[in-house]
Amino acid sequence: MTAALPVPVEEITARQARLAALAAQGFSRRRPATVTAAGIARVVDRLGIVQIDSVNVLCRSHYLPFFSRLGPYATDLLDRAANRGPRRLVEYWAHEASYVAPATHRLLRWRMDRAADDAWGSVRSIAHERPDLLEAVLEHLAVHGPSTARVLEAQLAPGAVRPRDNWGWNWSDVKRACEHLFFAGRLSAAGRNQQFERRYDLTERVLPPAVLALPVPDPADAVRELVRIAARATGVATEASLRDYFRLRPEQSKAAVADLVEAGELEPVRVRGWAVHRPAYRLPATPTPRVRARALLTPFDPLVWHRARTEEVFGVTVRLEFYVPREKRVHGYYVLPFLLGEDIVGRVDLKADRGGSGVLRVEAAWAEPDAPPETAEELAAELGDLARWLGLDDVVVLGPGDLAPALAGALRRSGH
Repeated sequence: MTAALPVPVEEITARQARLAALAAQGFSRRRPATVTAAGIARVVDRLGIVQIDSVNVLCRSHYLPFFSRLGPYATDLLDRAANRGPRRLVEYWAHEASYVAPATHRLLRWRMDRAADDAWGSVRSIAHERPDLLEAVLEHLAVHGPSTARVLEAQLAPGAVRPRDNWGWNWSDVKRACEHLFFAGRLSAAGRNQQFERRYDLTERVLPPAVLALPVPDPADAVRELVRIAARATGVATEASLRDYFRLRPEQSKAAVADLVEAGELEPVRVRGWAVHRPAYRLPATPTPRVRARALLTPFDPLVWHRARTEEVFGVTVRLEFYVPREKRVHGYYVLPFLLGEDIVGRVDLKADRGGSGVLRVEAAWAEPDAPPETAEELAAELGDLARWLGLDDVVVLGPGDLAPALAGALRRSGH
């Protein structure tokens, strides 16, 4: 029986909750003059998860949360952390496909153990259809080292015909076998290649030896630790938002939250202006410092990835429109919210034109209600920093939006 969640006893303002959320995500600190590997590690420790996504219209999404918090940095720092041993980042299904610290990987062993039941259909079924193929993949990697599914397929099933009846991935049997083994924790990613394909390897060769030597935690203990990480990363959050951070099941999250409240590790609070029937939680002594941030946020940034929470904290509705037909999109294809001060004040649809023009294209620019007068100038400055970091020569406004004319003017005044 799932433990009942306690009734909150303290009330805080929506602004206090917002400031706590921003501070927890690293937006109350000045950007450093120089970014080091230690700075990258601090962001990882603060966020707990960095989501990965294959969309590359601007840049790979996992690079952007670090730029948002640190400013321009050498992406090699992040690549080395994930691709070379001893790794400081490893990949797993934590939120979606995500980077986590190796110590967090072991907290997800209970999810790996449920691969036979919890993995999605085609990945789950391959274990029953082709157990021989799973063993062949493991044996090949053990002998030959890291490999992509495409290369493995050429070695293990050179004449295989891929299905064409699915509008999405149409994975081969070898790819399905790799993904099942990855979900089950028997394989991990030794890195990704230029085509963003996973390079699979045996997990014992990917995780640092010190982590491999640790005992596997009890599932309930592991879930409580995951909720602690989520609470630290969110500042103030409802149980639903704490649950979403690692995509826990409701019964897991509710029991963990109740246990942590009873132990005094979480405090229940009521946030004025949030739904009355949805209590929120925070770590004791959670700070609410003044925030003067300026950042563009990937739609996969943990500050905004839980859409209901974004509406609660910022009063802004953020939706992914990748798969929406062009004529039905409201704000654009790859839209980044713009954080200024402590509010989301606008959003821009961006595309990096890496061809002959070498420009950052603003396909659309929109202001939020009550955006301050300085929004266009501040956004222009941030876009300039982003363009230089991406190695692009200029920023051009090409599309619609109520902020587009003012933004174009601000860019001209700044020399773009």
